[in-house]
Amino acid sequence: MRRLLFVSYSLLVCGAVAIAQAKPDAMAQAKPVVTARHKLESKWHCLKPSEQHQLDAGDVPGHSYGIAQGTCDATSSATGLAEKTGQFTESEETWTASMKTRGDFITTLDNGDKIHYTYQISRQSDPAKLVSNKWRIVSGTGTHKHIMGSGACSGKSNADDSIDWTCTGAYSMGR
Repeated sequence: MRRLLFVSYSLLVCGAVAIAQAKPDAMAQAKPVVTARHKLESKWHCLKPSEQHQLDAGDVPGHSYGIAQGTCDATSSATGLAEKTGQFTESEETWTASMKTRGDFITTLDNGDKIHYTYQISRQSDPAKLVSNKWRIVSGTGTHKHIMGSGACSGKSNADDSIDWTCTGAYSMGR
């Protein structure tokens, strides 16, 4: 009886140790392996939003909330990405002299893959002033499934309400 109890206990301990050792390995396999960082330099021409809605907050004059959506065309693209077009969807809080914007930017590459960026903009309300944002790559599809990256853009507003952006940063591809 003691021998049977000892063998059962030994098997139980060995099984628990095997499971504990296997779990970290399984978790390590689920995380993408990061490869080399690549420089990102691209330029975009974004048209005036095709959809745009603004609502006054009603608390003080000049305070409002808005949402906008539109498209952009790449005028030059980062080596290795071949981004062609993009669509932005953003929300904006406006005060008399300043604006805060948060948005999503989905780009389509030559091969049909997509890359999802998020961005934030804080700026003065004066459209003649340069605009800048900070962006982060959230995800991708196809061969860009594990892409990661971050950077910034500077933009110049045009008379027709379009904006020309120059973007720099770095990205890496996971496996």
